Amino acid sequence: MDDLDRRILNILQLDSSHTNAELAELVHVSPPTCLRRVKQLTEAGILERQVAIVAPEKVGARLTALVEISLDVQADERMAEFEQHVAAEPAVMQCYRVASGPDFVLVVQVADMPAYHGLAHRLFAAHKNVRNVKTYFSTFRSKFETRIAV
Repeated sequence: MDDLDRRILNILQLDSSHTNAELAELVHVSPPTCLRRVKQLTEAGILERQVAIVAPEKVGARLTALVEISLDVQADERMAEFEQHVAAEPAVMQCYRVASGPDFVLVVQVADMPAYHGLAHRLFAAHKNVRNVKTYFSTFRSKFETRIAV
């Protein structure tokens, strides 16, 4: 990855809606060169996907919960089973296996407390391998960033 790739990645991370011609102009290369580089970055898996970021509160998902989950059994197949279980839930935005503490940390986006209660019952209370759940509710988001410095 060279300087041109980094310039392309930085611009796309800020706004991926640029046309190829606009992106090429911003990074000071020809449109064919730019298109080839973006294709290479995509094929290499560096560019995973291009998405639109939605304001949760504007679409009714006003409550953000950070959830720590500890399992009774931490065997690989039981951890993978739990990951598949939560991956099927649209309100689970992110799922991380973590070390030194709980087994998982989830980022959950729901409409309100009753919606969280329903999710907690479906995902955690009804799951036989969940030992402990600790939830933190966001009262204010001071930073949200999707850009990775390259």
